[in-house]
Amino acid sequence: GFAVMSEIGKDEGADIKTLNSIDKYLNTKYGLVLNNPAYSKYYIQYGEISTYPGGYKENAGIFTHNNAWIICAEAYAGRGDKAFEYYSKIAPAFNEEISDLHKTEPYVYGQMIAGKDASRFGEGKNSWLTGTAAWNMVAISQYILGLQADFDGLKLDPSIPHEWDGMTATRQFRGATYNITVKNPDHVCKGVKSVTVDGKAVEGNVLPVAEAGTSVNVEVVMG
Repeated sequence: GFAVMSEIGKDEGADIKTLNSIDKYLNTKYGLVLNNPAYSKYYIQYGEISTYPGGYKENAGIFTHNNAWIICAEAYAGRGDKAFEYYSKIAPAFNEEISDLHKTEPYVYGQMIAGKDASRFGEGKNSWLTGTAAWNMVAISQYILGLQADFDGLKLDPSIPHEWDGMTATRQFRGATYNITVKNPDHVCKGVKSVTVDGKAVEGNVLPVAEAGTSVNVEVVMG
C-alpha cells in the first residue's frame, strides 16, 4: 500500500499490477489476508508467524489494521470501487448480519478476522486491540471522501464508487466550516472537473483558506 502511494514503479505500471495481485491472491469475502498460502509448519527463519494455525494472526489472517493501507492505496490510484469494497468488508457495521460467526462487537474493530485457511473463516478476534479505527478514519475521510488537509488549503480529491451520484460532507479546517457538496454526474471514481466556493469558481482542487469563524459552501463536480 505504501509503495503504491509512494508511486514507486508507477511509470512502469507497477502500482496497478501490485493492486491487481493483492485482489487476486489476498482478497476474500471478509477482507484481505496477510499472506497466501498460509504456513503449514514451523520455519525457524520465519519464527512466530509460522507458529500460528493457518488463517490466524500473522499466518494468513485478515489483519484489519493493514487492510486500511490498501484501502488508501486503491483510492490513491483512483480505484474508488475497490477501495470502498475493501472498506465495507472489514467495517464492523457491515458484519452485523453475520454476528453469529463474527462474534465481536458490531461497533468496534478487532485486531483480526480469521482468514480463509482458518477453521472459522470470518470470525473476529481481539476486539479493541488495534489501530484500525484511526487508520480507517483516515482511509474513509481523506482518501475515499478525499478531504485532505494541505499546506495551501483544504484539498478535495474524492475517490468514490462510480455508482454514487455524489456526497455531502462538513469539514472543520483552520477554524472555518466548509459545507461540501460533491456531484458525480458522469459516475466516475475519481477526477475533479470544477470547484466553486460560495458560487465563485476556484482554480484547481485546493480550497483557499477561509477566515476563522466563517462558513463557506463548496460545490465540487467530478468528471
